Amino acid sequence: MSNILIIGASRGLGLEFARQYVAAGDRVLATARDAAGRERLQALGVEKVLTVDVADPASVSGLAWMLDGEKIDIAIYVAGVMGHDGTALSPPTQGEFDRVMHTNVLGAMQAIPQVAPLVEAAHGRFAFISSEMGCIGGVTNSHTWLYRVSKAALNMAVASAQHDYPQATLVALHPGWVQTDMGGEQAPLTAPESVAAMRATLAQLTPAHKGQFLQRDGTPCASW
Repeated sequence: MSNILIIGASRGLGLEFARQYVAAGDRVLATARDAAGRERLQALGVEKVLTVDVADPASVSGLAWMLDGEKIDIAIYVAGVMGHDGTALSPPTQGEFDRVMHTNVLGAMQAIPQVAPLVEAAHGRFAFISSEMGCIGGVTNSHTWLYRVSKAALNMAVASAQHDYPQATLVALHPGWVQTDMGGEQAPLTAPESVAAMRATLAQLTPAHKGQFLQRDGTPCASW
């Protein structure tokens, strides 16, 4: 039985990660923003549900205290928002920029120094759900450019942070185009399919993967 921490687990991929790890017999800890998310996770059998809003620095700052004494085999930062869906023909508002960057980047950067030492204590893995849309090579358009920028920044945060936590393996993961609120019903992958593939990849990570940006099946993402 492994200790699993899922940050941003109240819906979508985070909720599916919780469901699958609980079903596998692992001990799952998870965060949710509100009471509805807490209830969904508790109904799945999650052992400990923490109230954390990753977009709120004050809320994230209490994460280490809430996890005091834990050793985490696998931590997964799933929280993310799409936000402004425009192109480079118009800038995002400051409010929209702050919302997306706080959730997708600042929240992760705040979580790393609080959670990574607990992952190091177990010589574990810390994954961050990113997106192929954050790859700089091969960009074909500027659609949802704020989201693209946030995921490129997240990938850099993960690659940089790896150097300070050598006893843990940090990776960014592209889940594929998934049928979630963000991905839409037209996406080719279901959440269970995507999460099952990512769980298999996390189970097979080696030190050679440290700091990398990977596809859900474990192959490296080209053209960061």
